[in-house]
Amino acid sequence: MKQFFKFAFASMLGFFLSILVIIFLLVGLVAGIAGSFGERKETQVKEGSILRVSLNYSISERTPKNPFENFNFGDHSDEEDKALGLNDIIENIRKAKTDEHIKGIFLDISMMPNGMATLEEIRNALMDFKQSKKFIYAYAEIYTEGGYYLASVADKIYINPAGDMLFNGMTANMTYMKSMLDKIGVEAQVIKHGKFKSAAESLVQDKMSDENRKQVEEFVGAMYRHYMAQIALARHKEVAEVMSIADELKIQSVEEAKALGMIDEIKYRDEVIEALKSKLKLKKDDKINFVTLGGYNSVSSKVNASKNKIAVIYAIGDINGGEGDDESIGSDRLARAIKKAREDKNIKAIVLRVNSPGGSALASDVIWREMMLTKGVKPLIVSMGNVAASGGYYISLAADTIVAQPNTITGSIGVIGVLLNAQKLLNDKLGVHLDGVKFGKYADLGRADRPLSADERAIIQKAIDRIYEDFITKVATTRHKTTAEIDSIAQGRVWAGTDALRIGLVDVLGGMDKAIEIAAKKAGLKEYKITSLPDLKDPLQELMKSFGTSMKEQMLKAELKENYQTYHNMIKLMNMQGLQTRMPFEIVIE
Repeated sequence: MKQFFKFAFASMLGFFLSILVIIFLLVGLVAGIAGSFGERKETQVKEGSILRVSLNYSISERTPKNPFENFNFGDHSDEEDKALGLNDIIENIRKAKTDEHIKGIFLDISMMPNGMATLEEIRNALMDFKQSKKFIYAYAEIYTEGGYYLASVADKIYINPAGDMLFNGMTANMTYMKSMLDKIGVEAQVIKHGKFKSAAESLVQDKMSDENRKQVEEFVGAMYRHYMAQIALARHKEVAEVMSIADELKIQSVEEAKALGMIDEIKYRDEVIEALKSKLKLKKDDKINFVTLGGYNSVSSKVNASKNKIAVIYAIGDINGGEGDDESIGSDRLARAIKKAREDKNIKAIVLRVNSPGGSALASDVIWREMMLTKGVKPLIVSMGNVAASGGYYISLAADTIVAQPNTITGSIGVIGVLLNAQKLLNDKLGVHLDGVKFGKYADLGRADRPLSADERAIIQKAIDRIYEDFITKVATTRHKTTAEIDSIAQGRVWAGTDALRIGLVDVLGGMDKAIEIAAKKAGLKEYKITSLPDLKDPLQELMKSFGTSMKEQMLKAELKENYQTYHNMIKLMNMQGLQTRMPFEIVIE
């Protein structure tokens, strides 16, 4: 017995010691990661350096503070770029324009899973960089439409001899799941206002409605025409010629891409490096001083001593009540940030950066109210990113000026509600039955084990119609039109930025720089600083909060691959609460 207790005690002691060691290791790991996001030494940029820009990741609006967001558990090679947000990407390209040590930019292009408006912002920054008379060279093994859109501004466009150029136009595809829901015994009960409001169309049909097809053709067509016009301008061609290259799939090899003038040279990476050396007048054995975009982020910008500020308030992601996070909009958190900017005497103007497909109608209205309280107190400008639709457009209404990119997706002025009837799934397939008592005829409205009655559906429809009328009235008031005029372009219809300008939903075409320029002019500012709100979440808190969900998300992405977005969108639709002012669908055009 003594021997037993002796071994038991030793085992317990070993167990607790192991736990302590693990805790110390975790603490050290977290501290190390956190430290890596603390004080950094400024990168020393040598004379004759080249800024290497590689953007093979999904670009957020601003650089995150979550330590795991940019932590590389594998190779720590300086060839890897830190995943910067759009704000820092643009700022670094701007810095490089006037940095006498930076002689040019090397666009090291790869797959680029980003919206066209995001690419438009970066492309415009690269075009502005070229005003310095510095060069831009681009290289890729495979050019997709998005990657080529950036590369088209380069002085020289290179491609790998064994590479490929995908230049076959744009397509927008949606996944329809009605038959799948029928098989498992679930019915999606959709109630909406707006014949184009197709946010839940994928749950009740197996193909596009005529209205949806019409709007998708029109807004993707507008984006496509803008894309082709910009490519044609950059490559000194006629738009019709560039369109014919895509329509007839004339590029089926890198040799054809060069012969058609879309590519300048066919070279391997090492040959492109030699071309860069030649441009810099280096010797064959000399090394090029490459500075990654992530490394360049630590190089100080010109210090501005002005006390005057312009606040850029980020409204990113789905709109819901509560706090939200750095990738979703919580109405409480965003309203608080707007109020803070309004009451800060040093903040002379506000730019609301909107990149949102919408969400909760109630949460959108809470944010709209705070925007209206700010209107007239100080200049209030909206800058639209990839998407500012439905609730994203709703929260933009109070602005003095709305700025959108030509390829921003906006509008979608409509309201929708979805309730799931899982009676067949529960009763027939799972053998589950619900029963109970109620006091009040509509106390159990929305029960998942039965369909809506006609009068229940009418009650929900009435609420949706009321919200829609309120929505178009607010649009009409702020856009100085009649409700009839707004209703004719609303009905849940989605528009590209170019068409939104034509019909009066936005005021100016441009990016964040344009919005800030307008804000500064309205506030009478020549010198000012930019301050960002809401404050980014604490990195350690975000680390602990997101560790489990990040692992789950990464596992699902690895398993589902290109089908992950379909799964993600379906889960969002299933989890919608309350009435929604939400864009009809999510599209990545590549």
